[in-house]
Amino acid sequence: MGEYVAHAKDMAGRDGTPSDVPDVLAPDLRVVFVGINPGRVSAAARAHFANPRNDFWRLLHAAQLTSRLYEPAEQFSLLDEGIGVTNAAYRTTPGSGDLRRADFAGSAERLETIAREFRPGWLAFVGKEAYRGTFNERPELGLQERTLADTRLFVLPSTSPANAAVPWTERLRWFEELAGRSASAAARLGS
Repeated sequence: MGEYVAHAKDMAGRDGTPSDVPDVLAPDLRVVFVGINPGRVSAAARAHFANPRNDFWRLLHAAQLTSRLYEPAEQFSLLDEGIGVTNAAYRTTPGSGDLRRADFAGSAERLETIAREFRPGWLAFVGKEAYRGTFNERPELGLQERTLADTRLFVLPSTSPANAAVPWTERLRWFEELAGRSASAAARLGS
């Protein structure tokens, strides 16, 4: 892909994302993963899902969404695999339970803009709470009826160590379903 679009810049050319972790976006990606918000480990590393106990990177590879196992510091290399990453809320917290409703203000509109301007095939919410915070409704796991522009929405189980009650095999099953759907030639609505 070669084109690395981190996120918007302000008028002075500085980073315009009010987050400790940059968005990883480019046009026409297969999937953009939407985490709930940066945790302290991710903020310190300036990388998505950087807690070594978080299974995100291992699940991406195990589900064959990526050709190899990536490290969080290699997040921009995901663009070459047709994958991007952002968060529903930008504020860093010790845990997602520390988020407030106000932290999600504007997130639905921002994701709509990403869908319209970058045209990913899928937005995949990593955890029900990322979706719930964005749209203020409780989702089931899997394919959602709602779309943003021509982008389909999918909800995955959380990969956080706090979600250890959900077995690896169950989380992998949902990542594999997304992999199958996103590999389809008809990933775009109307295709």
